Amino acid sequence: MDIKGYDMGHIDIGWCPGCGNFGILSTLKNALAELDIAPEELVVVSGIGQAAKIPHYLKCNAFNGLHGRALPAAVAIKASNPELIVIAESGDGDMYGEGGNHFISTIRRNPDMTNIVHNNMVYGLTKGQASPTSQRGFVTPVQVNGVILEPFNPIAIAVALQVSFVARAFIGDTDMTKEIIKKAISHKGYALVDIFQPCVSFNKTNTYEWFKENTYYLDDAYDPGDRIRAFEKAVETTRFPLGVIYANPDKATFEASLNVYSQDPTPVVRRKRDLAALQQVMDRKRDL
Repeated sequence: MDIKGYDMGHIDIGWCPGCGNFGILSTLKNALAELDIAPEELVVVSGIGQAAKIPHYLKCNAFNGLHGRALPAAVAIKASNPELIVIAESGDGDMYGEGGNHFISTIRRNPDMTNIVHNNMVYGLTKGQASPTSQRGFVTPVQVNGVILEPFNPIAIAVALQVSFVARAFIGDTDMTKEIIKKAISHKGYALVDIFQPCVSFNKTNTYEWFKENTYYLDDAYDPGDRIRAFEKAVETTRFPLGVIYANPDKATFEASLNVYSQDPTPVVRRKRDLAALQQVMDRKRDL
């Protein structure tokens, strides 16, 4: 697949020069191209925020919803048409803050989809408030004495809930990020990719250099199937591990567990509508 197949042409992009979102957008395009995924087979879903503008800049099917509500829409799309490749993509505030409960519920449901989170540890769209992943002591125009809360740890939450796949990347290394995204999309089940992505305008602490100095890659001997070891890695905070931290490919997907697909794999959106049967269901509900 030619990467130009995802281009929107000459469009106005609302990100600041140097923003990590540019790297994630181009890296996602390269990953999709190498996986030979056609734009018509792909749906990208987002909520609100700078990262949530990703679907505006990709030529594919897209849904841009309410703040924090990307995941339930993405799950519904996948359930109604399991043949589609579904990617939910937003920032750390949208996914882990406003959408925190949906994040937890989606891990438990395990739909076959990829969840890419642009983690810059700040709310960039609204100009610099602390986000759920902001580190202790981080000073903002609102948190003038520094953040006093423990940062939300999406990797540890995911491993604790026996997520199907979870990885962390740093967009300062686009080649490795691309390979991690490809593994996530190819994985059968819910796949979380938390990508460290500097906000060059509203986070002067967690810069490209800071992320480079405070991360390291898991080595080839690391076994992502070892859940106890994965949890140990998830709670490391002195330096953050990068790579596939945990994978459980044997977990049943949400769609496979639905009764509607137990005997017929045809996506429900393609099935013939039986209005008489629908009327019977509605009549029964009225009688309750």
